[in-house]
Amino acid sequence: MRPAGEGLSDQERYDQGMGVRREVLSGEHVDRSTAAANELTAEWQDFITRVAWGDVWSRPGLDRRSRSIAVLSSLIAHGHHEELAMHLRAARRNGLTLAEIKEVILQSAIYSGVPAANTAYRIASEVFADEL
Repeated sequence: MRPAGEGLSDQERYDQGMGVRREVLSGEHVDRSTAAANELTAEWQDFITRVAWGDVWSRPGLDRRSRSIAVLSSLIAHGHHEELAMHLRAARRNGLTLAEIKEVILQSAIYSGVPAANTAYRIASEVFADEL
């Protein structure tokens, strides 16, 4: 996998992004997202696959565990709860333990507030109910 910005065509960026997206979010999730694409959302699916996954998530500067920590923190801070549930599962796929996820949420409480952490803990408890 070449890092983003090394002269990749849009198709190569898409293919690279789709591979990373499937590895991080799961093939099942990606299949649902792409199958649900319609005239309104098809270009958006292409864009996030090329840019978010093919460019940013494919960069060599951070490993996937670190990227998951950054994403979880950002989603907690901004209250993006639907995305948080998805990325909690992705964080486990990227190697974070439940104990590490708990620490990310606790750390986020200090900078994002107690209500944000309360919601994040509730969502994490729902996502990981089978493991608790």
